[in-house]
Amino acid sequence: MRILHTSDWHIGKRLMGRDRLGEQAAALDEIVSICDGEGVELVLVAGDIFDTYLPSAEAEELFFSGIRKMAGRDRAVLLISGNHDDGVRLSAAAPLSEETGIYIVGNARKPLPLSSARPVRPVSSGSGWTVFENERGEKVFVNALPYPNEARFKEEKSELPFSERMKKWIEEGEAGNAQGLPSVFLSHIFVAGGVTSDSEREIDLGGARAVPLDVLPPSDYIALGHLHKRQHMGKGNCWYSGSLLRYSFDEAGGEKGVKVFDLTDRGVEDLHDVPLKSGKQLVRLEADSPARGEELLDLYPDAYAELKLHLTSPLTSAESSALAAHANLVSLLAEVAGGEELGFESRKGMSDSELFGEFYRSQYGEQPPDELRTLFLSVLRDAEN
Repeated sequence: MRILHTSDWHIGKRLMGRDRLGEQAAALDEIVSICDGEGVELVLVAGDIFDTYLPSAEAEELFFSGIRKMAGRDRAVLLISGNHDDGVRLSAAAPLSEETGIYIVGNARKPLPLSSARPVRPVSSGSGWTVFENERGEKVFVNALPYPNEARFKEEKSELPFSERMKKWIEEGEAGNAQGLPSVFLSHIFVAGGVTSDSEREIDLGGARAVPLDVLPPSDYIALGHLHKRQHMGKGNCWYSGSLLRYSFDEAGGEKGVKVFDLTDRGVEDLHDVPLKSGKQLVRLEADSPARGEELLDLYPDAYAELKLHLTSPLTSAESSALAAHANLVSLLAEVAGGEELGFESRKGMSDSELFGEFYRSQYGEQPPDELRTLFLSVLRDAEN
């Protein structure tokens, strides 16, 4: 059976206020084209469908239209909830979506309904696992574990270490593979050693929720979501497919894509990456003057840019306005050379004017202009009143 692995769509996510629904729609359409071109029969989506628990109506509309096209007339799509998703809300449409080949595993790992109406369908299912079969009689076992904790699974809180609880949940799903079928483990977790990016929330809680590699099951393929950079974990076919788009500037230059492979009685075959070309590029630029910064921005009119300026004096209002006129500038970082550190000596008894002057000098290496000092004191008095 030919399978596609994708994750971390984060539909509705913005980049510093920039709406990206159009880019996300294009990327989802691109995955549909990949499914058609590669002959994909089963799509696995490893969590974080949305960016928030309460996505906008536009984000939900994009999801429903995109996933329906992805399922088409003969594919099956299996989604699990991630930490950004409300599993209950995500699963609300399951009774309708299952008729179109879309299967959603939210907080409750209950069996999926069985169907014979579509070419690729679930033929047996239990708590956290499902067997899919295609028209050729080929079967694949999927152990699906959404973002895990007791609260989501409506279980009593356990005092066991998180790795032990993970082992228990995984083994519950693996118990369904009594036939020893070719298998996939689909989950939204942080595996110890994974490389994070700036666009992710703090996900490992100081390591408390990191899952050791040796806890993962001996599946033919492990399809992971949670980390936005595509990466291989440990040995064997254990992969994070990466996010749909570049969602932070530390991913600038990184390639986005999906994993496609055949899963047969011999295991994983023809595993390959298919790049996603939709979505704007992210670029990081550095310059030693505002004029040079503008020149660099002009080289990337269709990208989102982060510009870092190394300056000898603060930006003037005219320079700031000129830079802001570049629509592709998303983030501006300005460093002024010559500043000095504020010491720890007592400043008790200093006036507000003197304190402001000390702070300004520490940042810019000179005393503030009189009009700026006057403006600061005026604003401070208004705030106090």
